[in-house]
Amino acid sequence: MNKPATSPGWPQLREDDPRLHLSGAEKQAAQPAWVTRFFVDLKRKLDPEAGLDTQILHGENVFKVETVDGRAKIQARRNGYVGWVPEDALSEGERTPTHFVCVPRTFLYPGADMKLPRSGYRSLGSGVVVTDRAETRGTHYTILDSGEAVIANHLAAAGDHAADYVSVAETLLRTPYLWGGSTAFGIDCSGLVSLAMQMAGMDVLRDSDMQAATIGKPVAIRPDWSDLKRGDLVFWRGHVAIAQGEIGGEQHLLHANGHTMDVTSEPAAAAVLRIEHLYEKPIGVRRPECLGLGGQ
Repeated sequence: MNKPATSPGWPQLREDDPRLHLSGAEKQAAQPAWVTRFFVDLKRKLDPEAGLDTQILHGENVFKVETVDGRAKIQARRNGYVGWVPEDALSEGERTPTHFVCVPRTFLYPGADMKLPRSGYRSLGSGVVVTDRAETRGTHYTILDSGEAVIANHLAAAGDHAADYVSVAETLLRTPYLWGGSTAFGIDCSGLVSLAMQMAGMDVLRDSDMQAATIGKPVAIRPDWSDLKRGDLVFWRGHVAIAQGEIGGEQHLLHANGHTMDVTSEPAAAAVLRIEHLYEKPIGVRRPECLGLGGQ
């Protein structure tokens, strides 16, 4: 994780932020576990009717702190998020995936045959353990430790990261908007950034204010947005968009948003004006240092 920025006007990340903080006693009590469901909803409140804060993908490791009325308090290892999930969505111990889903969505089958009834599904970024391979009528499958099969080219080996996180985000165009969503079945603005960067080998914090406090460095951009670079992040208070680069002669932004209610691409200048009319101007632009995009 990058250190929080100290630039005036940018959000600051507090050490005791309840979204990321466990007490000393909770840390001592924490035990390793991993998510067994396709993904699991995490909520900061114990109440199962509370709103969604984020989601944890299949195969992700967590720390399990305590259990109350069938719900477990956890901390996600990848991004540190703390909250409550159904206890039956977890299995004890640690998981070491051999592969990750590298397409937006994929199905599981009870055997190496796509004509069999599907037995499950997985989102982009889900971790799995491959034990064997098979071929049926020219289609290649990988066999998982559950005995289920998945299309072979829907998986990438652990450590085989995407070269460009923006290209990953672009595969999620038209994914429905979901507040707190972190999967290819439904996603929000910061979930899109987090998931795309995960596939490029970068584990970043989950919420947009956390990302604005920790990713890369602020860069000055012309008022017409003409010098945005692909991979820059444009931040508002409570929102973030990814710079795609120039399309049809205009700089474009890619973002999950409540205007179109999906992941969409639109001209940067038009998006900024629309959001300013409803809310406010962006607080600034940050350039991720680890993308080879500058930022010094």
